[in-house]
Amino acid sequence: MTFTDAIAELLFGEQARLVAAFEDHDGGATFRRDPWQRDGFGRGRVCVLEGGRVFERAGVNVSSIGGAEVPPSIAGTMPDLAGRPYRATGISMVLHPLNPYAPSFHANLRYFEAGERWWFGGGMDLTPMYGFDEDATHFHRVLRDWCDRHDWTDHAAWKAACDDYFTIPHRGEMRGVGGVFFDNLTGGEFERYRAFVVDGLATILPAYLPIVDRRREMAYGERERRWQRVRRGRYVEFNLVHDRGTLFGLQTGGNIEAILISMPPVAGWGYDVRPEAGSPEADVARFLRPRDWAGSEVVV
Repeated sequence: MTFTDAIAELLFGEQARLVAAFEDHDGGATFRRDPWQRDGFGRGRVCVLEGGRVFERAGVNVSSIGGAEVPPSIAGTMPDLAGRPYRATGISMVLHPLNPYAPSFHANLRYFEAGERWWFGGGMDLTPMYGFDEDATHFHRVLRDWCDRHDWTDHAAWKAACDDYFTIPHRGEMRGVGGVFFDNLTGGEFERYRAFVVDGLATILPAYLPIVDRRREMAYGERERRWQRVRRGRYVEFNLVHDRGTLFGLQTGGNIEAILISMPPVAGWGYDVRPEAGSPEADVARFLRPRDWAGSEVVV
């Protein structure tokens, strides 16, 4: 069994665990589980929940693929790999809660081989529609603790990389409150990177679900749903214009339904939408720029 195959088996197992946890937490809808396989390309499993009590849409996907040439989304940043065969495996998830006060969550952890090179990459981030200091602080502290359990990591740099990556340049704002984002973990012992990724997978539930629990029963109406659609529209803009993972999936001819499962089920765009000064909607702006949330004095 190759490294890619071994990581893929790990991720399929973690997918089953996470799907069961999210399904249990929702308590209403169940995940549809769709395995797929394509000769000469690879295999995967799409898991999607829609119309739940807590999650309006939740997707957790795993794939293990390969091809004759590294796609442009990789070759553009690593030109020495252009034209090389590759293998890749990864798990990606996006959860969009029904309640506008509960934030969306994204995580992606992956392993890649091309030529003689191999590396791990990934990260996770939080996208609130309405901002709560204690939620952002909790999320960032859990991610910081994950990194601190591995003394070779660089949480500060990875947090900054996440802030930079998940920025919508044409809007001049971050997609959300960030998290951590890392790439090209290589050049050392394979097992220490694998252990870090396994620990990251174990971090997902304690990082996100306590926040969902705080917000899932908050009362809301059409005003809040309308604002949620506006903020989800920004999420769509980032994913379709700037996200390298989406580009990678499209360029490799992947499962289009699985690739676009990250889209929120309902989003909206209005002309020159400007929230009223001093409103909860206007307050979201202060969450969409870099800040040391883990070092915040907010009590959580």
